[in-house]
Amino acid sequence: MSDTMIAIEFQAQVKDGAIEAPEQYREQVAGTVRVIILRAEPWKKSKIIERLLQHPIQDPAFRPLICDEIYNRQR
Repeated sequence: MSDTMIAIEFQAQVKDGAIEAPEQYREQVAGTVRVIILRAEPWKKSKIIERLLQHPIQDPAFRPLICDEIYNRQR
């Protein structure tokens, strides 16, 4: 038989490997607890444009649009 688990969610800063529980939860998180850490990944800048500019994709069937094709819009 396993113990009943409750979930408490809060955001905290990790300082020297320790996470301080907010005052209102301290009585509930005493003793042994199960910890799951969810960390937001920092946004990573894609370098696909830089790579494509340095190494363009070669397509033998490619044909640039002419001016009339660009501005000829179907309504």
